[in-house]
Amino acid sequence: MNIQFLYFEDCPSHDKALERLQQVMAEANIEATIEIISVETDDQAQQWQFTGSPTILIEGQDIVPPLDTSYGLSCRTYQWPDGRISPLPSPEMIRAALRAAVHAGAER
Repeated sequence: MNIQFLYFEDCPSHDKALERLQQVMAEANIEATIEIISVETDDQAQQWQFTGSPTILIEGQDIVPPLDTSYGLSCRTYQWPDGRISPLPSPEMIRAALRAAVHAGAER
């Protein structure tokens, strides 16, 4: 499984988001390398289609496709299923994306 974790250093939530991703992967018994990518320039943000920090890509797909597709060095927010806004994706958002990737891989 191809997992990329993109972040912008000035956003304070990226460490917690990476820990959450690793925890959810461990709980799901998913062993995969996480490619950690620091997005440091506007050119890199455009190249990665980076909508904010943190962003998690699984098989090249954002775990929560953003509504706003402007790219740049910024912090990101996620709307949880209960309506709350958070700088982190919920564990369930990560779990659902991992399940979908495992399922898609099994169909190939």
